Amino acid sequence: MADPQRARKMADRIKEIVARRLDKGIKDPRLGFVTITDVKVTGDLQHASIFYTVYGTDEERRDTGAALKSATGMLRSEVGKNITARLTPSIEFILDALPENAASIDRLLQEARQRDQESQTIAATAEYAGDADPYVKPRDEDDYDDEEDDDALVVDDAEPAPSADAPAGDAPVGDGFVEPDGGTR
Repeated sequence: MADPQRARKMADRIKEIVARRLDKGIKDPRLGFVTITDVKVTGDLQHASIFYTVYGTDEERRDTGAALKSATGMLRSEVGKNITARLTPSIEFILDALPENAASIDRLLQEARQRDQESQTIAATAEYAGDADPYVKPRDEDDYDDEEDDDALVVDDAEPAPSADAPAGDAPVGDGFVEPDGGTR
Protein backbone atom coordinates (compact mmCIF):
# COMPACT_ATOMS: atom_id res chain seq x y z
CA MET A 1 0.00 0.00 0.00
CA ALA A 2 1.32 3.40 -0.98
CA ASP A 3 1.65 6.42 1.21
CA PRO A 4 -1.67 8.34 1.36
CA GLN A 5 0.17 11.56 0.57
CA ARG A 6 1.62 9.97 -2.57
CA ALA A 7 -1.85 8.78 -3.61
CA ARG A 8 -3.18 12.34 -3.13
CA LYS A 9 -0.36 13.80 -5.22
CA MET A 10 -0.99 11.26 -7.97
CA ALA A 11 -4.72 12.05 -7.90
CA ASP A 12 -3.99 15.77 -8.27
CA ARG A 13 -1.58 15.05 -11.13
CA ILE A 14 -4.12 12.83 -12.93
CA LYS A 15 -6.79 15.51 -12.50
CA GLU A 16 -4.50 18.09 -14.07
CA ILE A 17 -3.49 15.83 -16.99
CA VAL A 18 -7.05 14.78 -17.87
CA ALA A 19 -8.40 18.34 -17.54
CA ARG A 20 -5.63 19.68 -19.78
CA ARG A 21 -6.28 16.98 -22.38
CA LEU A 22 -10.02 17.65 -22.35
CA ASP A 23 -9.31 21.37 -22.67
CA LYS A 24 -7.14 20.76 -25.75
CA GLY A 25 -10.05 18.92 -27.21
CA ILE A 26 -11.08 15.42 -28.03
CA LYS A 27 -12.52 15.03 -31.48
CA ASP A 28 -15.84 13.64 -30.38
CA PRO A 29 -18.96 15.72 -31.12
CA ARG A 30 -20.78 14.11 -28.18
CA LEU A 31 -18.42 15.69 -25.64
CA GLY A 32 -20.07 18.60 -23.86
CA PHE A 33 -18.79 21.23 -21.44
CA VAL A 34 -16.98 19.00 -18.91
CA THR A 35 -15.42 19.94 -15.58
CA ILE A 36 -13.25 17.49 -13.65
CA THR A 37 -14.28 17.92 -10.01
CA ASP A 38 -12.23 15.27 -8.21
CA VAL A 39 -10.00 12.23 -8.63
CA LYS A 40 -9.71 9.37 -6.12
CA VAL A 41 -6.83 6.92 -6.39
CA THR A 42 -6.83 3.59 -4.59
CA GLY A 43 -4.21 2.92 -1.93
CA ASP A 44 -2.21 0.64 -4.25
CA LEU A 45 -2.22 3.30 -7.02
CA GLN A 46 -3.79 0.84 -9.48
CA HIS A 47 -7.16 2.51 -10.09
CA ALA A 48 -8.29 6.12 -10.45
CA SER A 49 -11.91 7.24 -10.27
CA ILE A 50 -12.37 10.56 -12.07
CA PHE A 51 -15.47 12.55 -11.08
CA TYR A 52 -16.85 15.04 -13.57
CA THR A 53 -19.80 17.35 -14.11
CA VAL A 54 -21.39 18.42 -17.38
CA TYR A 55 -23.12 21.70 -17.97
CA GLY A 56 -26.32 21.06 -19.88
CA THR A 57 -29.32 18.79 -20.14
CA ASP A 58 -29.65 15.14 -19.18
CA GLU A 59 -29.17 14.14 -22.83
CA GLU A 60 -25.91 16.10 -22.99
CA ARG A 61 -24.77 14.38 -19.78
CA ARG A 62 -25.46 10.95 -21.27
CA ASP A 63 -23.67 11.83 -24.52
CA THR A 64 -20.68 13.21 -22.65
CA GLY A 65 -20.52 10.07 -20.51
CA ALA A 66 -20.46 7.93 -23.65
CA ALA A 67 -17.74 10.14 -25.19
CA LEU A 68 -15.57 9.89 -22.07
CA LYS A 69 -16.05 6.13 -21.93
CA SER A 70 -14.88 5.79 -25.53
CA ALA A 71 -11.90 8.11 -24.85
CA THR A 72 -10.83 6.25 -21.68
CA GLY A 73 -8.01 4.33 -23.40
CA MET A 74 -6.54 7.45 -25.00
CA LEU A 75 -6.76 9.39 -21.72
CA ARG A 76 -5.14 6.50 -19.81
CA SER A 77 -2.19 6.47 -22.21
CA GLU A 78 -1.92 10.28 -21.79
CA VAL A 79 -1.83 9.79 -18.00
CA GLY A 80 0.78 7.02 -18.34
CA LYS A 81 3.10 9.30 -20.35
CA ASN A 82 2.93 12.11 -17.81
CA ILE A 83 3.25 10.40 -14.42
CA THR A 84 6.27 8.82 -12.83
CA ALA A 85 4.82 5.51 -11.68
CA ARG A 86 5.82 1.99 -12.56
CA LEU A 87 2.25 1.10 -13.57
CA THR A 88 -0.38 3.31 -15.14
CA PRO A 89 -3.62 3.17 -13.11
CA SER A 90 -6.83 2.15 -14.81
CA ILE A 91 -9.26 5.07 -15.00
CA GLU A 92 -12.99 5.27 -14.64
CA PHE A 93 -15.24 8.27 -15.21
CA ILE A 94 -18.08 8.85 -12.73
CA LEU A 95 -20.70 11.57 -13.13
CA ASP A 96 -20.49 13.73 -10.02
CA ALA A 97 -23.83 14.55 -8.44
CA LEU A 98 -22.42 17.74 -6.91
CA PRO A 99 -24.67 20.20 -8.79
CA GLU A 100 -27.81 18.20 -8.03
CA ASN A 101 -26.81 17.89 -4.37
CA ALA A 102 -26.11 21.61 -4.18
CA ALA A 103 -29.49 22.40 -5.75
CA SER A 104 -31.19 20.04 -3.30
CA ILE A 105 -29.43 21.66 -0.34
CA ASP A 106 -30.36 25.14 -1.61
CA ARG A 107 -34.00 24.05 -1.92
CA LEU A 108 -33.98 22.64 1.63
CA LEU A 109 -32.38 25.82 3.02
CA GLN A 110 -34.99 27.95 1.26
CA GLU A 111 -37.76 25.79 2.73
CA ALA A 112 -36.20 26.13 6.21
CA ARG A 113 -36.03 29.93 5.84
CA GLN A 114 -39.69 30.01 4.80
CA ARG A 115 -40.75 27.88 7.79
CA ASP A 116 -38.72 30.07 10.15
CA GLN A 117 -40.41 33.14 8.75
CA GLU A 118 -43.86 31.55 9.18
CA SER A 119 -43.10 30.55 12.78
CA GLN A 120 -41.88 34.08 13.56
CA THR A 121 -45.11 35.49 12.14
CA ILE A 122 -47.17 33.10 14.26
CA ALA A 123 -45.08 33.88 17.36
CA ALA A 124 -45.55 37.64 16.86
CA THR A 125 -49.35 37.33 16.99
CA ALA A 126 -49.52 34.54 19.58
CA GLU A 127 -51.22 34.93 22.94
CA TYR A 128 -50.58 33.06 26.16
CA ALA A 129 -52.85 30.11 26.90
CA GLY A 130 -53.00 31.09 30.58
CA ASP A 131 -51.67 34.09 32.44
CA ALA A 132 -48.87 36.05 30.85
CA ASP A 133 -46.79 35.44 33.99
CA PRO A 134 -47.80 32.10 35.54
CA TYR A 135 -45.44 32.29 38.51
CA VAL A 136 -46.84 32.94 42.01
CA LYS A 137 -45.63 36.23 43.43
CA PRO A 138 -45.32 37.07 47.14
CA ARG A 139 -48.26 39.11 48.35
CA ASP A 140 -47.82 42.74 49.31
CA GLU A 141 -48.94 44.12 52.69
CA ASP A 142 -51.10 46.58 50.75
CA ASP A 143 -53.37 43.69 49.77
CA TYR A 144 -54.56 43.34 53.44
CA ASP A 145 -55.80 46.89 54.07
CA ASP A 146 -59.41 45.93 54.73
CA GLU A 147 -60.27 45.00 58.34
CA GLU A 148 -62.68 42.35 57.16
CA ASP A 149 -59.90 40.50 55.42
CA ASP A 150 -57.69 40.76 58.51
CA ASP A 151 -60.38 39.18 60.71
CA ALA A 152 -60.83 36.35 58.24
CA LEU A 153 -57.15 35.53 58.41
CA VAL A 154 -57.02 35.20 62.25
CA VAL A 155 -56.52 31.59 63.25
CA ASP A 156 -57.70 30.29 66.60
CA ASP A 157 -54.80 28.71 68.51
CA ALA A 158 -57.08 26.72 70.86
CA GLU A 159 -56.91 22.96 71.04
CA PRO A 160 -58.89 21.16 68.37
CA ALA A 161 -62.34 20.00 69.29
CA PRO A 162 -62.87 16.30 69.72
CA SER A 163 -64.11 14.56 66.65
CA ALA A 164 -67.65 13.28 66.38
CA ASP A 165 -66.39 9.68 66.20
CA ALA A 166 -64.47 9.89 69.47
CA PRO A 167 -66.27 9.22 72.77
CA ALA A 168 -66.91 12.34 74.82
CA GLY A 169 -64.58 11.40 77.64
CA ASP A 170 -61.54 10.74 75.46
CA ALA A 171 -60.40 14.27 74.74
CA PRO A 172 -56.72 14.47 73.90
CA VAL A 173 -54.44 15.37 76.72
CA GLY A 174 -51.30 17.35 76.03
CA ASP A 175 -49.88 16.56 72.62
CA GLY A 176 -51.44 13.10 72.55
CA PHE A 177 -48.17 11.22 72.96
CA VAL A 178 -48.42 8.03 74.99
CA GLU A 179 -45.42 7.14 77.14
CA PRO A 180 -44.09 3.59 76.98
CA ASP A 181 -45.21 2.97 80.56
CA GLY A 182 -48.81 3.80 79.50
CA GLY A 183 -49.01 7.38 80.80
CA THR A 184 -49.38 10.52 78.69
CA ARG A 185 -47.39 13.67 78.74
